[in-house]
Amino acid sequence: MHTGRRRMPPQRSRPMQTVTDALVLRERKLDEQDRLLTLLSADQGIITAYAKGAGRMKGSMASATELLCYSHFVLFQNRERCFADKAEVNTLFFGIRGNLEKLTLATYFAQLCCELIPENEPAAEELRLMLNTLYYLEQDKLPPLQLKAILELRLLTLTGYMPDLIACRECGGLPEEGEVLFDPVGGSICCPGCALTGAVGLLPLPPGVFAAMRHIIYCDFEKLFQFKLGEESLPVLAHAVEQYLLCQVERILPALNFYKTICI
Repeated sequence: MHTGRRRMPPQRSRPMQTVTDALVLRERKLDEQDRLLTLLSADQGIITAYAKGAGRMKGSMASATELLCYSHFVLFQNRERCFADKAEVNTLFFGIRGNLEKLTLATYFAQLCCELIPENEPAAEELRLMLNTLYYLEQDKLPPLQLKAILELRLLTLTGYMPDLIACRECGGLPEEGEVLFDPVGGSICCPGCALTGAVGLLPLPPGVFAAMRHIIYCDFEKLFQFKLGEESLPVLAHAVEQYLLCQVERILPALNFYKTICI
């Protein structure tokens, strides 16, 4: 008589369901019906998800999985892959989609998020930053150059690339009234009197631009968009922040190149 234990068949892992609100940062068509999505959510950061049937014209999945759409997703994790089972639109940002300059700039913001934000780590502040920037861009509440500088510098700060604008890197003194010099490679500042003879690559920052950069980095989020610069200072701010970004990322994202071709 056989007295051994009955061998149980191997159990299959059950798909794990999660529900999250996420912004579509990238969508790639796999075929006529399916899309591969890159999402940004507060609780999971960057998520790569397959959306089967999202390419069909009818149904909520089609619009909810479009680029720059903020949607409510039901996700299933099955082994190594994540699938978007359902999606409903929260916000479409229509005012951005109908304007080529705004759409290109917003697409660049999305590419930058994909570049800097890690996968499967909470990113509540990064998502909040992105959504607020898109809202300000859609509603024309601030100049595009100012929003670009805010998004770039604050996102760099949140993802571990915060420059040190507290004190001179040479003498340790606090910057006084007047121009300071910014090193976009090292992310530091120095007094004009402390700059080494023959130093290259240092960018002069007028007082207003320097104050704006410090505001973007160190202020509470509620005050982030609450500053003004003159028309002559905005390009200086945008250039300094962009140079710092490029030195850290070490490549130019495609949408940034295109944005420059249509805006310059």
